[in-house]
Amino acid sequence: MGRPYGVALLVLVVISLAVAAAAQAAQPPTSNQSLSNQQAGGAQSQTPNETLSPAAQAKLIEKVRHALLLLPYFGVFDNIAFQLQGRTVILQGQVVQSILKPDAERAVKKVEGVEKVVNNIEVLPPSPMDEQIRHRVYRAIYSYGPLFKYSNNKVNPPIRIIVKNARVTLEGVVDTETDKNLCTMRVNQVPSVLSVTNNLRVAKPS
Repeated sequence: MGRPYGVALLVLVVISLAVAAAAQAAQPPTSNQSLSNQQAGGAQSQTPNETLSPAAQAKLIEKVRHALLLLPYFGVFDNIAFQLQGRTVILQGQVVQSILKPDAERAVKKVEGVEKVVNNIEVLPPSPMDEQIRHRVYRAIYSYGPLFKYSNNKVNPPIRIIVKNARVTLEGVVDTETDKNLCTMRVNQVPSVLSVTNNLRVAKPS
């Protein structure tokens, strides 16, 4: 089935209008990153658990993020996040196509400075009902007047739609709290949706 914007081409863009502050560089060696809110690049290493400097951590995060956003078939119905522990990358999230899980691992292993990859990405179970819901939710959000502006970013969709067993989770970044609430309202109006979890972050809090 065709999936809107399923191929991620060029990118060093953040999933919406938000740019994260140098990848939680002030934190200790563990750093959780979502593709919708991060920056970073790469580095070199000695041991998988070594503590990176803030600058090295930020660079490595950006390189990992860039590699993941270039994955073919990575689209609006997938969500990939990762955790950085020293030079170990722990992949997380959910994808529709099973090929994306090994592809993501291979891409990250090639990143300079990464020494180990733990792949915890979940492959969503195939379901005709869930596939219908995905496309209905997509239209409900991206074709709705006040939210139509988010359809402009076809490379890295700012609102990602994850559907499992008729339950919808929204990941990404929106401009305002009003837009976030509109997304919840629109998804609740889609037939067959059992629940909505709105994890969207607000780029411009009032």
